[in-house]
Amino acid sequence: MAKYSAENIRNIAFCGHGGSGKTTLADTLLNVTGMVKRPASVDDGTSICDFDEEEKNHKYSVESSVIHFDHAGKHFNVIDCPGYPDFIGSTIGAFGAVDTAAIVINAAAGIEVNTRRVFAEAKTAGIGKIIILNKMDADNIEFEELLENIKDVFGQEVALFNIPVGHGHDFKGVVSTINPPAETAGALLDPAEIHESLIETIVTVDDAVMERYLEGEMPTEAELAALIAKGTLEGSLIPVFCVSAKTKVGLPELMDALASYALPANMIVRHATNAAGEQIDVVADPNAAPVAQVFKTRIDPFVQKINYMRVFSGTLKSGMQIAASSARRGLKIAQLFEIQASDLSPIDEAGPGYLVAVTKSEDLHTAVTLGDCTMPEFHYPTPMVGLAASPKSRGDEAKVSGALTKLAEEDSTFLVERNDQTKQLVITGVSELHLSILRERLKRRDKVELDTKEPKIPYRETILAKAEGMHRHKKQSGGAGQFGEVHIRMYPFPGGTDPKEFAEDKNRFPSMREYKHSPDNNFLWVDSIVGGTIPNNFLPAIEKGFRERMEKGVIAGYHIQDICVEVHFGKHHPVDSNEQAFRTAGSMAFKKVFLEAKPALLEPIVILEVTVPTNHVGDVNSDLAGRRGRPLGMESAGGGMQTIKAEVPLAEVMTYSRNLASMTGGQGSYTITFDRYDVVPGNVQQQIIAAADMEEEEE
Repeated sequence: MAKYSAENIRNIAFCGHGGSGKTTLADTLLNVTGMVKRPASVDDGTSICDFDEEEKNHKYSVESSVIHFDHAGKHFNVIDCPGYPDFIGSTIGAFGAVDTAAIVINAAAGIEVNTRRVFAEAKTAGIGKIIILNKMDADNIEFEELLENIKDVFGQEVALFNIPVGHGHDFKGVVSTINPPAETAGALLDPAEIHESLIETIVTVDDAVMERYLEGEMPTEAELAALIAKGTLEGSLIPVFCVSAKTKVGLPELMDALASYALPANMIVRHATNAAGEQIDVVADPNAAPVAQVFKTRIDPFVQKINYMRVFSGTLKSGMQIAASSARRGLKIAQLFEIQASDLSPIDEAGPGYLVAVTKSEDLHTAVTLGDCTMPEFHYPTPMVGLAASPKSRGDEAKVSGALTKLAEEDSTFLVERNDQTKQLVITGVSELHLSILRERLKRRDKVELDTKEPKIPYRETILAKAEGMHRHKKQSGGAGQFGEVHIRMYPFPGGTDPKEFAEDKNRFPSMREYKHSPDNNFLWVDSIVGGTIPNNFLPAIEKGFRERMEKGVIAGYHIQDICVEVHFGKHHPVDSNEQAFRTAGSMAFKKVFLEAKPALLEPIVILEVTVPTNHVGDVNSDLAGRRGRPLGMESAGGGMQTIKAEVPLAEVMTYSRNLASMTGGQGSYTITFDRYDVVPGNVQQQIIAAADMEEEEE
């Protein structure tokens, strides 16, 4: 039987903005509980949680790390999450494995960009939320103003569970608002004034307890702890605790509070889908069928692939065979490991609530479920910042491909794809910083370096008017010749047009014999040949010529879309006509008519949602106007923040992250979603075509 029961396990994610002291807090907890004896410091590179070289060099977390310790009869699994929004993917994965999000706020800096982000992600994940005000020993803290700002942003559910005695250099303790002591000298607020309203807030979680309270009966400490955990899960209560991880003031009280009030591992009932497609409850029963889910994948140069997972139900055992959502025949768990940052220790079994690791299992990936059901996927943000990448050293193509595949395996917010149109290998991440750190990892771990540049925009070509024309391909050079003549009409075919209705319009195509529609590029082929002027066996060659030309483009070398081509007449020769002749004739006829049909470039339009402090709204709107943006609306994001929604050409926001950071002092964030393709303005189109011509000449 597993050593710890689910009710005595506390799975907590330390999250928040960079510089709030999450990693220092995690390191300190390992020290004070005796799990690690050596000194640990982020600043001097000896942190236990920040063990990667990139983290040591930059002095901030790049990916999540898992640690464990025991306190007050409870077993704690803590996931220390990166603080910068550039690495939000690690935090989202961690939220899939924990029951409580401990949102750490730098008391001197207040609420920052990623503070809001992780709060929203924790809410989406359906886990409990508590707030830790760290660095209470810092100077220039306006405590009451900070508390009001937190309530303004996160709601009146925010409740102060202890009050600092002094702050800055005078921060020397905390006093409880649950059980106020008789002596409260030096406390920044009067705990007695907060106590009654706090208890009233807590008891409203349970009607029966509230009735007894109104009749004069105080709930017991055990009842209060259960009610606080329940209120935290429901979101009706967000406890706040004050501490200094550096000086350890308030740390014992925080540890006791986490043991009492953080959600136990058996409190949240998860849901999964069984083989019949039915939704089932996944409960923390050690005797039930095993269910676990991978929340993180790491590629280690020594032990290769490591998958970190949370056990939700049943008991996993080393050596057991188990089904997996990513493997047809299931897989064998050779060995389970307990996790302590970079160290793995073998264990025999793991029950509900455990966070464990397995190694060298190629069938396991992040979000994969182990067991006879499937847990929901994690919802990661769409990567928005792309770079065209190529190996710095010739001959490293295969090496680069394998190394990038490993990065994508580790990081669900990193994508690698080869753009067939632009012929570029494009790496896409959350931000420029994100991609920069991953390139550093490539160089250190895989010994490969990349040259990068801004990727080409995937423009498209189309037409705006109807046109018709023909091309005769005739070649005679001794022996068998080549002959093919193709007459076509070309029509604009806007996206969303019904191909059946369009092709079967007798006024437009009175002699239509058949039609074919290709949804991938919205291409409609219409065959109106009458009297066998082009034999049927040559029509596929003509279509092939069309498609080849559509791939190459006509005016700037971009794929062609939203077009209808009707083949209505032609000529052939009984000896010299062949497939190659009609393929060439089709391609050339397409090019000639396309140039007569008011050709135009299409550009990708995205929906941009920018969240910034209210005093920067004017700057952002002015900037978007200069980027050919069209405003769609604005709404309050709370806490003095506004979210601006606009549609804007993708070409205008390829480097938006650095511009937004400059405009808002790092206080802005944004998301991009592809919307549609739209016609490029004439003056911009001329610039794009000129640039394409120049590039073609250089090549």
